[in-house]
Amino acid sequence: MTVASQIKQTLAALKGAAATIEKYGSYHPDESVKTEFRRADRQLSRMIDDLEKRLSQVEYEEPQFKGF
Repeated sequence: MTVASQIKQTLAALKGAAATIEKYGSYHPDESVKTEFRRADRQLSRMIDDLEKRLSQVEYEEPQFKGF
């Protein structure tokens, strides 16, 4: 398994986790819990952004991995 494919798998997992956290946060009745879900979602969004930048870098350096 290449580094690019590992990054893509990790990105998919993080995006799924972010969607789940957003969903749970929107339905929870306790406002303090909603705040924690929002905080976690922001942290995940930053991680996703960083990994997407890294993936772009890997694909630029190793064009054969682009699109896989």
